[in-house]
Amino acid sequence: TNGQGRGHDARRKVREQHVTPSPAGSVGSDDHAHRVLKSEFIERDNRKYFLDLKENQRGRFLRIRQTVGKGHGSMGYYGQGIEQTIVLPAQGLIEFRDALSQLIEDYGDEDADEHGRTGSRNRLDSPELPEAASFRVDNKRFYFDVGSNRYGVFLKISEVR
Repeated sequence: TNGQGRGHDARRKVREQHVTPSPAGSVGSDDHAHRVLKSEFIERDNRKYFLDLKENQRGRFLRIRQTVGKGHGSMGYYGQGIEQTIVLPAQGLIEFRDALSQLIEDYGDEDADEHGRTGSRNRLDSPELPEAASFRVDNKRFYFDVGSNRYGVFLKISEVR
């Protein structure tokens, strides 16, 4: 593993305040009232994850953006590929971290190959997955649904206002 408990090809880059936290032209890249405290970038396969810890007049929050490249030459609504964003207020970060840590501890596979597939698990085996969970922060509710497919176990996070 690469010290993060995940696959070998995951790349992680830390970016400080002086670097633009989101790609130009993306949703939320023009938010002048938000001060970026710290940013990280993770790339795995055709997915890129941008984690931006920001602060505005209401407090601190974590913006998590995922972009999925559709391949060379294909353009989506926001440019190449598809993007999704979720914003967690600071009050929800501990619950988010705990839920994610528990998922990795229970279902992370140290033997995954470079594409995230497991070598030792039969594709027809269906791992017993935890029940969906949710928590409320301010006027938002966050749902955590664990699923699996041929590539492994994943966490789907939904934000409802």
